[in-house]
Amino acid sequence: MMNDAVSLEKQTVRKVTMRIVPFIILLYIIAFIDRANLGYAALDMNDALGLTSQMFGIASGVFFISYFLFEVPSNIMLERVGARKWIARILITWGIVVVLTGFVENAIHLYILRFLLGAFEAGFFPGIILYLTYWFRAKERAKTIAMFMTAIAVSYIIGAPVSTWILDNINWLGLDGWRWMFILEGIPAVILGILTLFYLTDSPEQAKWLTNDEKNWLIAELKKDREANAEANSNHHGFKYALTNPRVWYLAVIYFTFNIGLYGIGFWLPQIIKSLSDVLSNTQIGLLTMIPYIFGAIAMNIWSRRSDRLGERRIHAAIALIVGCVGLFGSGMMSSPFLSILMMSVAVAGMYSFYGPFWSLATQFLSSSVAAVGIAAINSIGNLSGFAGPYAIGMIQDATGSVNVALFFLSASLLIPSILLFAMRKEHAGQLSRDINVDQN
Repeated sequence: MMNDAVSLEKQTVRKVTMRIVPFIILLYIIAFIDRANLGYAALDMNDALGLTSQMFGIASGVFFISYFLFEVPSNIMLERVGARKWIARILITWGIVVVLTGFVENAIHLYILRFLLGAFEAGFFPGIILYLTYWFRAKERAKTIAMFMTAIAVSYIIGAPVSTWILDNINWLGLDGWRWMFILEGIPAVILGILTLFYLTDSPEQAKWLTNDEKNWLIAELKKDREANAEANSNHHGFKYALTNPRVWYLAVIYFTFNIGLYGIGFWLPQIIKSLSDVLSNTQIGLLTMIPYIFGAIAMNIWSRRSDRLGERRIHAAIALIVGCVGLFGSGMMSSPFLSILMMSVAVAGMYSFYGPFWSLATQFLSSSVAAVGIAAINSIGNLSGFAGPYAIGMIQDATGSVNVALFFLSASLLIPSILLFAMRKEHAGQLSRDINVDQN
């Protein structure tokens, strides 16, 4: 009997993982390519549209203003409408906006479309994190989240050479390569949005691709998980808790300061690499940009599996940020392009290793109706730094003309959340779950 139960558990978890995770990884790869391809377009677009570094920083960051405004409402709608329909809507609308970005004529057009992109994409990431809580138990989430978030690194590994190759080689119908880059990279989101309607399943109860035994086991296990967290189901109290509990804000501040470094690198890395040598083509810059993200994809999965195996989240997240901080600082200190890219690889490995432990730390506090708002609140507040980081780097670049100063700034932005994680007492995790009962009774 025990062997049968273990076999059923492994079989069900494996089947759910293979059905859901590869598909949502593909969706997130497309999401990040469409979000970050502005950094590659800038290699030619900035001159074509007359953008200064500061103006490019605004174009990069305005996405996150609308993302912040619409993320919590979007996650609430996902819970009400269903993940399948809402994620499909997100994909289709953001894909259309990315295609339209290929036809901008000035900075104002670019600002408007980037704002719309943030509004339409809002809710995708926290929606997926919430969706994973419908299918995976708490003890499996760091590994699962890390697999999902490998998509960010993969999006750069794929997007960097593809985007820069388009820049250098495609100019059909008299349109510049950077315009075709947006057009060609926006279309897959629309196609995948339509496919999502037919592929995703909203909950285990509706999973025709599971046997009855698998379905019943999974439903029972997820129910035990929810009961273990002892969380109530009131939407009203969940909303109030998520937006007023200081520990949710504490996590949001950690994520905010982390994202300054993450998005600063994400949008500016192609231009940082370009500054290391004046003989690199766009395609060569794209190939070099891949290297740090290969390190990141490998490291984040190894580190998150270790976090799952030991059942520890806080210290794993903090150590990852320390590694990222050292890597960025070291990159700014190096005069050799080779050593600078090597240290940047260390930095990206550290930053990406933060994701799995951190979001597992957050989701163990929040599930059900509380999670729909809480996860979105942490993510949306944290993502406001997507405006602050690129804009600050643009200002630093315009004021100093130094890449190194910008890298030191990004390094400091990772030191702050690591200190906050170390300062977060171990017992807070258990206390937070108890707080939910107190707040909701």
